Amino acid sequence: MAEIPEFNDAILVVLDAHCMACASGARWIAKRDRDQKFRIVPMQSRLGQDLFRKYGLDPDDPASWLCLEDGKPLTGLEAWARVGRVLGGSARVLGLLMVLPKPLRAGVYSFVVRNRIRFFGTADLCTMPDPVVASPLLQ
Repeated sequence: MAEIPEFNDAILVVLDAHCMACASGARWIAKRDRDQKFRIVPMQSRLGQDLFRKYGLDPDDPASWLCLEDGKPLTGLEAWARVGRVLGGSARVLGLLMVLPKPLRAGVYSFVVRNRIRFFGTADLCTMPDPVVASPLLQ
């Protein structure tokens, strides 16, 4: 594993760049990130794979989603809830996900992740990134 640089000034979101739902999520974050707090990292990149390994996630499992703030990892709906709280405004509604019992959050996330390609299709966030996503995109 390569040396992972410190990202003290940013919140990293590591996601599957080949999933339409994830790519749309990256665009959604980038459009609302007025303070430029977030950096988007494709899990298929070397940095994404190294971050997954560091935090005990399988870099070959595209079902994983990771949000890192101050070195603290969050995954699944907990990660989305944190993203919403940081973005503020109407995005804070994502924080309501935390009122669901943890087993229910895990079950909902697992169901959506297992079926995301069937529900949403595929994409390639890195090949032709939306100009909004190009700035926070780390490869």
